[in-house]
Amino acid sequence: MVSVADGFSVTSVWLTCQQPARDQRRGRYVRATSSHPGKMLPHLAAYAIGAYSMPGDVVFDPMCGSGTTVVEAMHLGRQGLGIDIEPRFTALAEANVALAAGQGASGSGRVFTGDATGLLDIVPAWVVGRVGLVLTSPPYGRGTHGLIQMTSSGLRKRDHLYGDRERGNLAYGGWARLLDGFAAILAACYLLLRPGGFVVISCRPVRRQRDDLIDLPGELLAVARSVGLEPVQRCAALLAAVRDGKIVHRASTFGLMSVRRSRNAGIPVHLIAHEDVLVLRRGLQGPSPAAVAG
Repeated sequence: MVSVADGFSVTSVWLTCQQPARDQRRGRYVRATSSHPGKMLPHLAAYAIGAYSMPGDVVFDPMCGSGTTVVEAMHLGRQGLGIDIEPRFTALAEANVALAAGQGASGSGRVFTGDATGLLDIVPAWVVGRVGLVLTSPPYGRGTHGLIQMTSSGLRKRDHLYGDRERGNLAYGGWARLLDGFAAILAACYLLLRPGGFVVISCRPVRRQRDDLIDLPGELLAVARSVGLEPVQRCAALLAAVRDGKIVHRASTFGLMSVRRSRNAGIPVHLIAHEDVLVLRRGLQGPSPAAVAG
């Protein structure tokens, strides 16, 4: 439930995982996309883009990873732009952009490599004040699902790291640095948005220790409001299917193992079946860009 104090006027549930994630990506993304550890669901991205932007709009993702936001924007006739700090992921995003263009996507896509905390030095000057939608998801610290590989010694994780710890990736700097970095990114995104433009953030609570649950959505909401963004909706994007009125989870093996370990230790943990989606916007008469930048 969302309280009036949160500033939200509407809540809703997005049925974003009625097909497995691999089926959402099959044929639409290059196979190497599976190597990214924190991919946004294509159906979640497409729903957000369709609901909060118009054909021809600029849709921007400051932490675009494998390029889901950019690709889905292209297929919906938008101008997709993305930044990622990891060169191997921007190369992956560029391959997905090229695939979308080759499949006849009516929009355009472009990806840049760089640190999004300094995004105003990376994006073209014409973008400032022109973005209709910022759609993104932050890294969840070091905890990602990755992929499972069976070896002679048992199960092994692979493709579960965001990238180079030394490059400045926010996934490796601790929670305070992640929030400070995200604040800098959102402050710059405010400058990119046109008046009335939207910001959509997909996130979920994170368990750092077995008895330490971090309310990441709440923390990000506070950060977003601090840079002048106005809350509009707080939604639940399902990570599970709904069949005959029942929720059918799509949790990974590692997710199931983590829940079982916690319950055996007496901690009443449940499987995660949704992501929080925060919808905010730049007001038509909000703080000036100069005030936000300062």
